[in-house]
Amino acid sequence: MGDLLLARHGETEWSRSGRHTGRSDLSLTRDGEAQARALAPLLEGRSFALVLTSPLARARRTAELAGLADVLPEPDLREWDYGDYEGVTTADIHRTRPGWNLWTDGVPPGPEFPGESPGQVGERADRVLSKVAGALGAGDVLLVAHGHLLRVLTARRLGLPPADGRLFRLETGTLSRLSLEHGSPVIAEWNTRPSATA
Repeated sequence: MGDLLLARHGETEWSRSGRHTGRSDLSLTRDGEAQARALAPLLEGRSFALVLTSPLARARRTAELAGLADVLPEPDLREWDYGDYEGVTTADIHRTRPGWNLWTDGVPPGPEFPGESPGQVGERADRVLSKVAGALGAGDVLLVAHGHLLRVLTARRLGLPPADGRLFRLETGTLSRLSLEHGSPVIAEWNTRPSATA
């Protein structure tokens, strides 16, 4: 059984400023492109039974700059739909809704995007996990996607509820690896970047 590797896309202007970035199709910053290129040495020499990416530009560009080939788009890997909170920071939300928490409260619908609950994001993560199950039998699988979606997917892979994705902080431009220990899913690596001496 192969490992499930998770690459979060590189930095965007909104990820740098803490703005919720769901369906908005933002480009990587210059630093984000450097983060994406820095993933290449971590992936060098690995072969993958399957590589899937979110259809959003920041994830696709990260995969390209990391040197990945034969990458397939997967709509269910798009980021959480933040509804009316698209482009808004948590600090700004707390001004009108103190105590709000994405993981327990979800988001209100917006004029452009309907928004998703943690459970709805969990359903998409479950579909992705079902789609990659066969490929994991043949080797490693790599998913290139977004912070909150990959956190929910990690929770689901570990048998936890979607809202437990709150436990797994995930930085931009990092590689993480979910493996098995005695037949049970475990986190083998998290938020990995190339060492400064490499």
